[in-house]
Amino acid sequence: MHRAGFVNIVGNPNVGKSTLMNALVGERLSIITQKAQTTRHRIMGIVNGDDFQIVYSDTPGVLKPQYRLQQQMVEFSRSALVDADVLLYVTDVQDNADKNADFLDKVKRMAQAGTTVFLVINKIDLTTQDTLENLMQFWQRTLPQAKVRPISARERFGVEQLMEEIKQALPPSPPFFEKDQLTDKPARFFVDEIIREKILLNYDKEIPYSVEVEVETFQEEEAIIRIGAVIYVERESQKGIIIGKGGTALKKVGTQARHDIEAFFGKQVFLQLFVKVDRDWRSNQNRLKHYGYDLN
Repeated sequence: MHRAGFVNIVGNPNVGKSTLMNALVGERLSIITQKAQTTRHRIMGIVNGDDFQIVYSDTPGVLKPQYRLQQQMVEFSRSALVDADVLLYVTDVQDNADKNADFLDKVKRMAQAGTTVFLVINKIDLTTQDTLENLMQFWQRTLPQAKVRPISARERFGVEQLMEEIKQALPPSPPFFEKDQLTDKPARFFVDEIIREKILLNYDKEIPYSVEVEVETFQEEEAIIRIGAVIYVERESQKGIIIGKGGTALKKVGTQARHDIEAFFGKQVFLQLFVKVDRDWRSNQNRLKHYGYDLN
């Protein structure tokens, strides 16, 4: 009997959803930083076996939106509650359960309605056994229909056991995607994300959150991939910060991104980066749709 289903990963920002997704898939599909709001899109990673197919879905952290981009990010997270065969609600040892009570209430109703819900407590390597036991009891009282599972995604503790339980919870079904398919996203998407990750790591304050990346050219040859990408910012002053004195900041981002892109594709990469202003793009619905932040 073949099993297949959609396993959607949701939760508050910075609890380790992307780290868990990458650990479960076995590939680095979602970018990871210590900053909140790293994930902006819903990203699928597909794991195949002879008798199963798991379609994992990483989602942005649930937050109270302050502009249109964040509204779209929340919609990506809410959409994951609609089509889940199995739901992973990820928290961690420092998370505040009251931060998004309305979203958690939706998760509770899903569990009551019969959806398999795993309440995953991440980062258990950062706490004591007594604290962990208290947390497990708290979450079992809060979500009595959920299966509470402690893990450390970074250390991969408990991840393999969680995956085995997920397999058993999948409904009987033929595969939804070809068996050799890893993700639903095109190659250009991962180039965008890798460049944006380096911006998150190298710039402070509002700059990383005001940035969008778009690959304009992607030419794959036998020995090399030639890529031209534009980093869009909201204001002219941000453009100068991204470029840096004498172009040093942009060069650093480009070098770091190129190394990771080469590792991702297993091929030499020639990367050109440009910086342009797209004024107030985060609040412009047409621009958001152009950049792929649209559910329709």
